[in-house]
Amino acid sequence: MRKIATITLIAAASAMLAGCGSTGIMGRDRPDEFAVQRQAPLVVPPAFNLVPPSAGAPRPAEGTASQQALEALFGGPAPRSAVETSLLNRAGSADPGIRTAVGDPQTNTVNKGRLTQDIVAAPQGDGANAQAVIPG
Repeated sequence: MRKIATITLIAAASAMLAGCGSTGIMGRDRPDEFAVQRQAPLVVPPAFNLVPPSAGAPRPAEGTASQQALEALFGGPAPRSAVETSLLNRAGSADPGIRTAVGDPQTNTVNKGRLTQDIVAAPQGDGANAQAVIPG
């Protein structure tokens, strides 16, 4: 039994090894990966209109890096719909000191629960000693 298993293993290994070659038991025609598509020769374009930058001139960038990133992500400013424009016109402009009035104890707000009050009342810091506690 052991001899049959050894011969079978050798025959299977030989067949797999022969499959890797281009000739032999499992010889077959393979496509040539370099002959699949003809490569056109590289040509320098006749009208090369780039001008070298002049010394001390500002960079010809179109806006800041953050503006370019927003443009790439969101495609630039979209026109507002008639409903959005109407809503913004009815809302009016915000009070310039609105951010300071939010922290005032006399400001009337909606009760959002104890967790929100704890977050708002938390001391300001750099976050180096921050801890996360997940109530169980």
